Amino acid sequence: MLTLAKRPGLVQLGLKASAEPVQLMNRLQYRPTTFEFYTSAADFEGDGLKHLGDAIKFVIDNVTEDVVVHHPMSYHGVHLDQLLDPQRQPEAYQFLQDSTAKLLDLVTEYDCRLLVHGGYGGGESAALVAEYPSLAEARSTVFARLDELVKQGQGHVMIENGITPSFMYGDPQLDEQLIQHHYPLVCDLSHVFIGLHGDMELTMLALKRLRPLIQHYHLVDSLGQRHDSLPLGEGLIDWQRVLSVMNPKATMIYEVPDESDSTCANMLASYHYLRGLETKLIESRG
Repeated sequence: MLTLAKRPGLVQLGLKASAEPVQLMNRLQYRPTTFEFYTSAADFEGDGLKHLGDAIKFVIDNVTEDVVVHHPMSYHGVHLDQLLDPQRQPEAYQFLQDSTAKLLDLVTEYDCRLLVHGGYGGGESAALVAEYPSLAEARSTVFARLDELVKQGQGHVMIENGITPSFMYGDPQLDEQLIQHHYPLVCDLSHVFIGLHGDMELTMLALKRLRPLIQHYHLVDSLGQRHDSLPLGEGLIDWQRVLSVMNPKATMIYEVPDESDSTCANMLASYHYLRGLETKLIESRG
């Protein structure tokens, strides 16, 4: 994979959007260091995949070489949890396999990164976990599939955390498994915080423990009880403390939506909030 030069300082401007021109051009005017494409099942219909490839090339040629493609999260309303198999959700499972293979070809062609979830945390995920004889066996199924995916990706795949017990950062036993498998990780801060029921001390322990493996961060605030997707500074996550344990080699985006997908005011505000905290931290160190 290409090693990218980063701007000075830990805090970077990373933005996210679909390949739709209105969203894309809105984000790119701010010259993000990292750009992440949100995808959906529609990107695999008609000429959707070609459109996505053209958009990736445009970003690489004109703004930044650091591009992440986020695998679709659902198919016809079903979350694409890694626990899906042909017996449980045959159509969703087949879409998961086919779309992953197509995106792997795409990110390999453009030398960028593919983000895939190791788990989600909704009702479907909980129901799937409950069908296994034990949580340990459910986790074993997840890890077997992720081992295969990471191997196929040959350096292009990263795995994001959810809030389901089968793949949730902050559980010491699962964290140890992640370390043993040496997975390239994406850390969604709100998922860690929510999965640990808003416990900042446990969140810090998880961030420190997994720091060497984390290649990419999703920065979004939360009150710690549910997916609330708050701008940084509006939730209960202590971002000053988070800054002190982030992997300086990792990239980041601000996964904070506006009321309209065509704008990114909350992402920009979150970036400036974090930059302000970083400035204070640097000044306090003299």
